[in-house]
Amino acid sequence: MSTACAPTLSRFERTLASHDSATAALGEWCAAQRIAASAQIVADTEQGANEAATPAIRTALGVTAGEPLAFRHVRLRCGGAVLSDAKNWYVPARLTPAMNSALETTRTPFGTVVRPLGFRRERLESQRGRTEGCPAGTVLSHKAVLRLADSKAISLVIECYTRANLAKGAF
Repeated sequence: MSTACAPTLSRFERTLASHDSATAALGEWCAAQRIAASAQIVADTEQGANEAATPAIRTALGVTAGEPLAFRHVRLRCGGAVLSDAKNWYVPARLTPAMNSALETTRTPFGTVVRPLGFRRERLESQRGRTEGCPAGTVLSHKAVLRLADSKAISLVIECYTRANLAKGAF
């Protein structure tokens, strides 16, 4: 990453830190940077993706080895720009049936679907650049747990933010 991009990356990090929902932060960022004509965030899901949760993921989510988890691998985009490649393990039993259905059948981002739960974000790791599991071109990597008001975890997410976040659009 060039030093010319560092101020933009710092602003991007502040935007992410100001929201419990990465989806909301990306929508705000997309609008501010004019990345696309519409700042709507869409989740392009990788159909059939399934990555087993490690014992560490299960511990972070507070679930037993036998408790069902769901997995969603998405690329969050604004217009044609992919802003994030994210892997999300979540606890279906802690969501409503309608939320689970939306996550299984739509391109609606996780943060948008579960927004009514009033979750808070607990950042576990943040690293400039690519961390293990992130694709080439990652400028920022996050690992976070989303928690309900009673502190129960609903999701563990690994987010890999792309260079597209550092560009200013023409809209």
